[in-house]
Amino acid sequence: MFRILSLLSFFFISFASVAQTQYVSDDVFIYIHGGPGTQYRILGSIEAGQPITATGKTDGEFTQIVDHKDREGWVKTDSLSAEPSFRERLPKVEAELAQTKQQLASFTNDNTSMSEQLKTANSEVRTLKAKLAEVEAERDTAQAQVKEAIDNKRYHMWQEGGMIAGIGALIGIILVYLPRPQRRRKERW
Repeated sequence: MFRILSLLSFFFISFASVAQTQYVSDDVFIYIHGGPGTQYRILGSIEAGQPITATGKTDGEFTQIVDHKDREGWVKTDSLSAEPSFRERLPKVEAELAQTKQQLASFTNDNTSMSEQLKTANSEVRTLKAKLAEVEAERDTAQAQVKEAIDNKRYHMWQEGGMIAGIGALIGIILVYLPRPQRRRKERW
């Protein structure tokens, strides 16, 4: 069992070291024939992605075309596509990608700027909240002082009123017990 595992691991290690990533070349081309078939003379070749104009004539598996060099010939119909090739689309996609990267960089810069502004605004909000708390504390202190002053004024008013009432009662009592002057009798002279 150990030998099998070691052989398999050796095989995978050696296979992994030999295998390399490679890509298929984009330089693929098709031949233009002088007639509708491979038995006709080859007039030239067209690289993949080159625009052509189909004349509308077809014969079996072949379609008559005019290439970008104004050569008229026949090519296999299954080699033609109605969509633009990657050769045509790639520059547009790369331009759009570059534009999108610029927009992303702009948005990133704007985001950074907005983030800084947000931090500044949050700092200002915290400062203003602290000042608001101070002002509210001062307001509460002032309200307490005003209430205390009003209560003191009321107390003094009650105190003065009580003193006036007490003095009035005392005067009333004293007046009751004061001797009354007697009236003179007219009989006496």
